[in-house]
Amino acid sequence: PADAALPVDVALALLGSPLGGMDAADLRRLGRALRDDERRAGERLPPPSDVLLARALAEPERLVTHDPAYARGAQRLGDLLRKTRELLEGGGTAEEALWALWDGTPWPGRLERAALRGGAAGRNADRDLDAVCALFDAAARAEGRTGGRGVLNFLEELDAQDIAADTLTRRAVRPEAVSLMTAHRSKGLEWRLVVVAGVQEGLWPDLRRRGSLLEADRIGRDGLAEPLTPGALLTEERRLFYVAATRARDRLVVTAVKSAADDGDQPSRFLTELGVEPRDITARPRRPLAVAPLVAELRATTVDPDASPALRDAAARRLARLAALTDEEGTPLVPAAHPDSWWGLYEPTLSAVPLRDRALPVAMSGSALDQLANTCALQWFLGREVKADAPATTAQGFGNVLHVLADEVASGRTPADLAVLMERLDTVWDGLAFDAPWKSAQEKDQARAALERFLRWHVTDRGGRQAVATEHEFDVTIGAGEYEVRVRGSMDRVEKDGEGRAYVVDFKTGKQAPTKDEVAHHAQLAVYQLAVGEGAVDGAFEGRRPQPGGAELVQLRQPAPVKEGGDALPRIQPQEPPSGDWAPRLLAEAAGRVLDERFTPTPGAHCTHCAFRASCSALPEGRQVVD
Repeated sequence: PADAALPVDVALALLGSPLGGMDAADLRRLGRALRDDERRAGERLPPPSDVLLARALAEPERLVTHDPAYARGAQRLGDLLRKTRELLEGGGTAEEALWALWDGTPWPGRLERAALRGGAAGRNADRDLDAVCALFDAAARAEGRTGGRGVLNFLEELDAQDIAADTLTRRAVRPEAVSLMTAHRSKGLEWRLVVVAGVQEGLWPDLRRRGSLLEADRIGRDGLAEPLTPGALLTEERRLFYVAATRARDRLVVTAVKSAADDGDQPSRFLTELGVEPRDITARPRRPLAVAPLVAELRATTVDPDASPALRDAAARRLARLAALTDEEGTPLVPAAHPDSWWGLYEPTLSAVPLRDRALPVAMSGSALDQLANTCALQWFLGREVKADAPATTAQGFGNVLHVLADEVASGRTPADLAVLMERLDTVWDGLAFDAPWKSAQEKDQARAALERFLRWHVTDRGGRQAVATEHEFDVTIGAGEYEVRVRGSMDRVEKDGEGRAYVVDFKTGKQAPTKDEVAHHAQLAVYQLAVGEGAVDGAFEGRRPQPGGAELVQLRQPAPVKEGGDALPRIQPQEPPSGDWAPRLLAEAAGRVLDERFTPTPGAHCTHCAFRASCSALPEGRQVVD
């Protein structure tokens, strides 16, 4: 609001933050008290409580008359903000303003006491202190790099940053566990045993410059500074190695790999500076020195009929010790050591209740048929029947939006105007989750191009065909050999050709398209045409049953070949009316798999994006479950 010094959402966030220290009950009581003040001051309707709270931070003297039990925090914060504002108006820097805010609240004392107490609260306090220090460092770097840009520019710079979480940051460490971290992170810490691994020449020291592509690290008050020399980088790397090596109280182990070839891996020059002659170990360990391989070896030994009883007993005892290890919350640390998780020793499970009733038609959609018959039956079962498929992706959301807009244009609810469609797109676009703003902008450009292609395709003459239905839902039963298959779904568009036949159009928004031979036997299009012959579109043809006249895929993301219109039109992939019995045989095969419950995996290109790799016996990730 114009009469408030801070936006309402910022004011409420400050009041509820450690700087304000007010809980929800205090905020409500103070808001009601401020509204009562407004009512007593005049007959007009008072502003909402949150606006009054924001205004109170700009005028903290208004809070003096209120009960300190619930107004003290707001009054203290208001006074602090006023002092900080005066500091900035007098030429203070962002770093000085941050210090004034930090030093003027009881938050530092609370964090210090929590950090000294230790435990989970102490770890949280440590993280908060680290975050505050990082904020101060950022403010100092901003002032030093540009010679002062003002606090508003600094805040805009922070707000514009989109930084992924640091996967190497310190995590809560369980007692009696190994800490794995970088040398930078180890500063100030100590352990009885420290292992510095992979001390290779070229990696340690790493004399490559650390700056970004735009060399922002070289920007200073007086322009561009000279980059660090190799000698300075070497000194910095030596200092870092010294930090890592001096973390050990009792024992230090430094490892490196030495290749027989002169141009292969070589130990770092820092090894010779340790004052100890490196010891060569040429033998390869029997197994990787990690928990998982150890458990695998022990498990294999316990069930090995060729192993001696004493060896099997010793392996079982070690597994029992590992299985008994738990953390401070009682969670097992090595659950794979317990025999309850040795799935490979169990007999395959069988269900007494069949997946589908053989007396009823087998229900499936056109897209499900394609996945079941041509892609992977196991993927179909886990995704469609078990309902374990991954949530809808951004690509699926992209396709859904374009399908809805195409339906609105074809049905006449929205004019065939690109500007109108883009306005409709803007209302829902922010609801799609993208990895980064640039990706959202890129995909929106793709959506605009797809809509342009659709509109040009929509108004072109397509051999005299006329649209008679859009997003046409159907539910028909088709005979397929010895089976009855109930096919349900929705056709994106149904058109009538010059001979009165039904022509089915399916819009696609994917980045890949099938080949010409694959389209000729495209299962989904074929099922649509079979459904036409069973009455799926009779309602759109005034009760008359039309003959199937073909179908096509319209690839909205992909331009047509140059001789067919180029980038202005979408790529069209037609399928002739069904001939022969390949489509009914495909339906029969899919129905038989479902009724016989034969869901064997089929490896292929689809495995790359499959959500069930860890449960698939055709891939190494899943094979380990049963082998």
